Amino acid sequence: MTNLDVIEDGLGRIGTRVAPSWLSQRLEDAEHPEAVRAFVAARETFIEGARIDMGRLATRLGVDRTSLFRWVGNRDALLSEVLWSLAVPTLEQAEAATRGTEGAARVAAVLTHFARDLITADYFRGFLRREPARALRLLTTKESDIQRRYVAVVEALVRQELGEQPFGGAVGARDLAYLLVRVSESFTYADLITGDVPSAERARAAFELVLRP
Repeated sequence: MTNLDVIEDGLGRIGTRVAPSWLSQRLEDAEHPEAVRAFVAARETFIEGARIDMGRLATRLGVDRTSLFRWVGNRDALLSEVLWSLAVPTLEQAEAATRGTEGAARVAAVLTHFARDLITADYFRGFLRREPARALRLLTTKESDIQRRYVAVVEALVRQELGEQPFGGAVGARDLAYLLVRVSESFTYADLITGDVPSAERARAAFELVLRP
């Protein structure tokens, strides 16, 4: 299945399809209700602005830590899936909000909308402040599936709006997607990376510069 095949299911769901994890498969196969229960509780905790603590989560679920780890893996694995589960509807909102535009303008608009939502989400910014090193590792490196999924989403968007050979083949769709993701990360997490203020508008300017024909 290619990126262009799965884009019909909605932009936000491409990432999990292209880069599934052990936990994402458990959450989707309907055979592990205990994993789903733990995941839902962890997601609620995160949205409330609290730290996901495996010991407290196990107590809340009425099980021991060993059982919880068996259900969902380690804390990083659980956090990654929680973070991506929140990215999915955010990407779909960005997709819906930019209907009516096309081509490079739409790519820039979707990515800007997504960056703005991340910058203004209090519970997400709270996580970045509480655990900056872990956040950067999970969100912007190969240590987690999140970046790989985001690149897959942007690659699908690039292929949809700019074709199989963007700019006449001057750059591959995958390479362009990776570059756009790194631009997005640089401005969305500017406070953690450079100490600067995160800015969706500066991200937009950079997207438009990269996507200039």
